[in-house]
Amino acid sequence: MPKVDLKSAAVRVGSRYPTQFKQVNGDTTTRETQRVSTGLSGFGASRTLLPPGAASSVRHYHTQKDELIIVLSGELVLLTDAGETPMRAGDIASFAKGVTDAHCFVNRSTEPAVLVAISNNDDGDQCFYPDVGMKTDERGYVAISTGLPFPE
Repeated sequence: MPKVDLKSAAVRVGSRYPTQFKQVNGDTTTRETQRVSTGLSGFGASRTLLPPGAASSVRHYHTQKDELIIVLSGELVLLTDAGETPMRAGDIASFAKGVTDAHCFVNRSTEPAVLVAISNNDDGDQCFYPDVGMKTDERGYVAISTGLPFPE
């Protein structure tokens, strides 16, 4: 059935970041993410609930993935290299692949917020986290300076 049943979609709480980076821009341990692009292969989408104090991620950018973010409810702050931008229900942000303007969303309000993130699927993508000197490669999260994986 094309309609996604959010009640039966698995919820992943937290992030897979190395422990020392889970609370850099906000608390990524409390975010709740559901994949909502079941059966699709050309692009992926996820629905993320951000409780007060939560961050969508560590600020990052992708080399091969375009991203489109739609705020469904609540109030968030978009953090980019240019500064902070308030985001409310109905607001949309887009991030082109290869543009090194790192971004993330933080909930500084007292109410939960929900966003949907849509991106293309590209196995060759690398993700960079300039605030913490981290990037992804085939081994997972590694230090930009040394190329070595972060210990857990």
